[in-house]
Amino acid sequence: MRKKKMKDLRSQRWYEPNNMRGVSSRARSRQMGFGPEDINNKPRIGIINTWSDMNTCHSHFRDRAEEIKRGVYQSGGFPIELPAMSLGEILVKPSTMLYRNFLAMEAEELMRCHPIDGVVLMGGCDKTTPALLMAALSMNIPAIYMPAGPMLRGYYAGETLGSGTDVLRYWADHRAGLIDDEKLENVVGGMSRSAGTCMVMGTAATMMAISETLGMTLPGASSIPAVDSAHALMASACGRRIVDMVWEDLKPRDIMTEAAFDNATIVDMAMGGSTNAMIHLIAIAGRAGIKLDLERFDNISKKTPVLANIKPSGKFLMEDFYYAGGIRGLMNHLGDKLDLSQINVTGGTLGDAVKDQPVYLEDVIRTLDNPLYPEGGTAILWGNLSPNGCVIKQTAADPKFHQHKGRAVVFRDYADLHLRIDNPNLDVDENSVLVLQNAGPIGAPGMPEWGMLPIPKKLLEKGVRDMVRISDCRMSGTAYGTCVLHVAPEAAVGGPLALVQNGDMIELDIPARRIHLEVSDDELEKRRALWKPPIYPATRGYTALYGKHVTQANEGADFDFLHAGDETPEPLIF
Repeated sequence: MRKKKMKDLRSQRWYEPNNMRGVSSRARSRQMGFGPEDINNKPRIGIINTWSDMNTCHSHFRDRAEEIKRGVYQSGGFPIELPAMSLGEILVKPSTMLYRNFLAMEAEELMRCHPIDGVVLMGGCDKTTPALLMAALSMNIPAIYMPAGPMLRGYYAGETLGSGTDVLRYWADHRAGLIDDEKLENVVGGMSRSAGTCMVMGTAATMMAISETLGMTLPGASSIPAVDSAHALMASACGRRIVDMVWEDLKPRDIMTEAAFDNATIVDMAMGGSTNAMIHLIAIAGRAGIKLDLERFDNISKKTPVLANIKPSGKFLMEDFYYAGGIRGLMNHLGDKLDLSQINVTGGTLGDAVKDQPVYLEDVIRTLDNPLYPEGGTAILWGNLSPNGCVIKQTAADPKFHQHKGRAVVFRDYADLHLRIDNPNLDVDENSVLVLQNAGPIGAPGMPEWGMLPIPKKLLEKGVRDMVRISDCRMSGTAYGTCVLHVAPEAAVGGPLALVQNGDMIELDIPARRIHLEVSDDELEKRRALWKPPIYPATRGYTALYGKHVTQANEGADFDFLHAGDETPEPLIF
């Protein structure tokens, strides 16, 4: 049932008035070939498209935009495509995380300054999803998210491979001298078979599934392979549905509630999702004034087993996950762990969306009484090395390191790591703890995915494939290993990580949720008195703005001035 009439729509402030601006808006539509019969009495629907020739995950988005437009026309709307910054994870440097907040700002302003009544958000590659959801909550006009979907599974020499996870595995073998350049190129080529995001449970797959759990996608949309015909059909359905959402005045803040964020955290833990989800969920929720903290995540993790048997925690790929029942099948298995009364973009409940979804392959999507792992994929650690918390993907760490004490081998920044990690004279063994400083939000800047520090070559040659590694940066959701990440406060602002020296003993205890530097408080104070912050690399432009306003990892690494507050006023139109 409609809540709104045409005269109430936001776009009418541009087009309806009988003044110079109204006449000009209507006339300029003719300039683009659209007459009154095309646009009159129709909601204007924005389509924010994060396509580019540099975004491998979104190479099918030109077609999907046209399919969304078809759906908008079918439901009596008028589509308006709006290109936005495209954050391709592979090719954007130094880090797409540096630009997540940029895209969030741009998408919010695209919605604010244009005559649109609702919006379809096209994303999928890692940082595009949180950025678009952050913008949607800040602007709060009717919105639906259209996920890019995973690429097809990879193959090489009879082996099924997953992007990221198996690239890293083969790269380690290459550095150890076990495979040559040609084999490595063929392996990587065998994983690059179609449009779409990484087909393991990396950040892209995690955040797309979280978006569906939050209620921002059509039911079942989040894991459809990018090149499956069902994906094109879903795009058109998004176009049709957003028109009805405009009439119903169904907006992101009606959907993404506090209970919805708890649901999203539960599903993230049950999927063995990316550690990056913690930062993004905190940032997204913050736009609605909902405060999430790391303790809340950890409490949920302790009560939520991993059910998705997907790399890097398990053995299958996203294509298998989709055909096994997808996110709706997983949520069905979670049952009353979720608040199924929460609504989604259909206007119905999460319970309605999942109740009839079977699971076809129960080795891919496990049951609660046969989980892949008894706790959630991500654990939160605290201690004198990270007073504000840090994260580890416990399901992707070698169990022998879950409780470990070792001698620190410290790298002051990524350039130092790159210079010395393969030096045969590096004083390191398999029990050492590799420590990377100054790689966080301000230190890098932009908190790149450097957290899976490379194993020193001389240890790789001995067969070592995991070590304890600690940093204030992130790692790819496709990565694996005993990597302690997001240490807060970061080294560049004087966090305890900045004070670690070679030879210090560090204790990791995942069951106890503890990360401890065995150095006395008095000694740490002496070191602090001698510490000097690193020189920030930018004095102008966006990077300078970033350094002045980005928050720490445990606060979501959003800009302090973009947190929830007074609504940004609508533009003046005369």
